[in-house]
Amino acid sequence: MLTHDLDALSQTLAESFPEPFGEETDGARFQETILRLLAEGSPVPVETIASATGQAASEVERVLGAGGAEMDEQGRLVGLGLTIRETPHRFTVGGRSLYTWCALDTLIYPAVLGRAQVESPCRATGTPIRVEVTAAGVERVEPAEAVVSIVRPRPGLPIRASFCNDVHFFRSADAAAPWLSRHPGAIVLPVADAFELGARLAASLYPGVNAPS
Repeated sequence: MLTHDLDALSQTLAESFPEPFGEETDGARFQETILRLLAEGSPVPVETIASATGQAASEVERVLGAGGAEMDEQGRLVGLGLTIRETPHRFTVGGRSLYTWCALDTLIYPAVLGRAQVESPCRATGTPIRVEVTAAGVERVEPAEAVVSIVRPRPGLPIRASFCNDVHFFRSADAAAPWLSRHPGAIVLPVADAFELGARLAASLYPGVNAPS
């Protein structure tokens, strides 16, 4: 059985994540607003974000740039954790098929967006992993022994490069073992534990989300 102190791990991750928000920006509200706008499934103009958050368009552009946001040719937001562009992590919510930058994102965002269906290939074998998840927890995992890799973000890099690109689903801990041997310091968590970790991070990222007891 894989066991880790999820409270300590969530605190370590939260402290390690880069903070692109200035003193005049309500970071938590900003992030939640962007998440909800992206969940509608269309590119989001900077002016829409500015209006929804009460920030100047120039501040929105600064924050998006600092966070490594994906922008389209028209200068509209298409991805920041949740993305319209295809990745290995399909995230279907509200009948819309979207994607996320990493496996853990798929277990964080239901705290804000509600029930989602997740499909992602095992990083090692390509086996499809399917998860049904709500704000309350994981309802279904196939295969049942699937795990999620977790790394500590590397300083000085955008979050996608420093963290997300190494956070994957694996069909089992055994399947993840060769990858772990090449990534010192990384761990794997059962999907249910990864959800609990995500729930703690969601509570630190988004207003109105309560930490699990």
